[in-house]
Amino acid sequence: MTLYQQLDTALERLEAALKASDLWRVPQPDAADFASAQPFCIDTMAMPQWLRYVFIARLRALAEAEGPMPARCDVAPAVDAYCQQAKVRAGDRLLVVKAVEEVDRLVTEN
Repeated sequence: MTLYQQLDTALERLEAALKASDLWRVPQPDAADFASAQPFCIDTMAMPQWLRYVFIARLRALAEAEGPMPARCDVAPAVDAYCQQAKVRAGDRLLVVKAVEEVDRLVTEN
């Protein structure tokens, strides 16, 4: 399995984890919200919105195009902090964070 196929599979797992944790059903951000210069669009989007509409969408497009991977991906700590702050159930938090860690690993170890 190629790196791009592995990444696509990991993104599918992340999507499934977000759905199972009830973090997938979020409103689509306005077009202007994507122009944020802040990490994770923290000033314009909630973390689940960013994961769905920015992180997953961009990495899926990258995998489909077999484009160059970012030099580094370390999103899991921010997702974990969000889940703790938002009081996401421990089991759901673990599921989502582990899925993001897998994506981080695949992108970083390219």
